[in-house]
Amino acid sequence: MTIHIAMWSGPRNLSTAMMRSFSSRADCYVSDEPFYGAYLAQTGDDQPMAEEVIASMDCDWQSVAKALGGPAPGGKAVWYQKHMCHHMEGPISIADFPDMRHAFLIRDPRRVAASYAAKRAVIRAEHLGTARQRAYFDSIREQTGAVPPVIDSADVLADPAGMLGKLCAALDIPWDPAMLSWQAGAHPQDGVWGSHWYDRVNASTGFGSPPSEMPELDDAYAAIAESCMADYHAMQEHSIA
Repeated sequence: MTIHIAMWSGPRNLSTAMMRSFSSRADCYVSDEPFYGAYLAQTGDDQPMAEEVIASMDCDWQSVAKALGGPAPGGKAVWYQKHMCHHMEGPISIADFPDMRHAFLIRDPRRVAASYAAKRAVIRAEHLGTARQRAYFDSIREQTGAVPPVIDSADVLADPAGMLGKLCAALDIPWDPAMLSWQAGAHPQDGVWGSHWYDRVNASTGFGSPPSEMPELDDAYAAIAESCMADYHAMQEHSIA
């Protein structure tokens, strides 16, 4: 029976590198933001390559959800699903995946905002997804009576082997050292939007260096980051580090 792992993240959050890491496991299939097309089709959010994304994906919420709960493609034992919390604007939520093993990938909102700023992207606080991520975290904790695993991207970069080992233990799957490296370039499971967003991870073959000093933000980006800090800190208290 397939082990389904739902990793709930925000954008610009080491999420693609984590997907690369899991894709390096021989027992694992990965999916890249499977609800992105449905989100764009429903909201009309003005995102880069929106038309291409919609054309490339199943944009029916129920159909996507049903597929994600089925057997992993290729008969793999593990199915790692990279989800963006801010995409969940339709009739589907984390409550519709009771049999998945949920985990939460977080990053300091100031670094997320700075990453967006480097792309000169216009964003709202909702695009970071931090409030919904915390709500989903609280929902799973209440539903299961246990704290779901939370992993901070900064901790992963500081100690990839240690943090990924802890994450695998929390998800009750074996640790695989293959998770520490991957082939450079685009990968088959990448969404079509990777050509716009994945330049750095496509140039990589493993996790990068730990973050340096906190970046400076202009007033607009700083305000967005600040509005997300309380939710970020609430989840950070439960980090598996």
